[in-house]
Amino acid sequence: MVNEQEIITKLALSILVGGIIGIEREMRSKSAGFRTIILICMGATLFTIFSQIIGGTGNPDRIASNIVTGIGFLGAGLIYRNNNRVNGITTAASIWLSAALGMGIGAGYYIVSIIGCLLVASVLFIFSFLDTFIDKISQVREYKIVYPYHAKHQHKYEKMFGNYGLSVKSSIQSKAGNMITGFYTVKGKESRHHAFIEFILNDSEVTDFSF
Repeated sequence: MVNEQEIITKLALSILVGGIIGIEREMRSKSAGFRTIILICMGATLFTIFSQIIGGTGNPDRIASNIVTGIGFLGAGLIYRNNNRVNGITTAASIWLSAALGMGIGAGYYIVSIIGCLLVASVLFIFSFLDTFIDKISQVREYKIVYPYHAKHQHKYEKMFGNYGLSVKSSIQSKAGNMITGFYTVKGKESRHHAFIEFILNDSEVTDFSF
């Protein structure tokens, strides 16, 4: 017999767990935020509960086993490429884990799901500071520099990256008339990038610069 009180308890816990993870995503203005993560966690909980009820003792996982596949499609829609960076992976992973926690709640593993939620929240909230620190010491930027062609200055800006302690990962240059347009993917410390940008902004030969 279905215990409705237990189902309500599971749904309430899924709202709490999904809400904790969703708050962090909402604070960072991600595409899947507070309400979305809650709905995903609740949905996984309900599918797990209904799978146990409909499947009975013979096949209790026949519906729940498809949650992973469905969440995979949902998460894939959040991942996109912007310039040289891939965005949305953390949000997609958060959705994946929220669904897993929802399944745990639906299956009755309350303590494991709560501890899992706290661990996920710790990674999202606390480890973000470590992520910011890593970005400061190893930052990748895209530069576009347009300047007049001079035979003696053809590789001037490529050399300047090195002078400022920056490493050029890839570069493409093209010439139109007397102008050279260079696109550079550069890696280095944030402070080095700032120093290089300041130099370019004060270079009178540069006619167009984006960063």
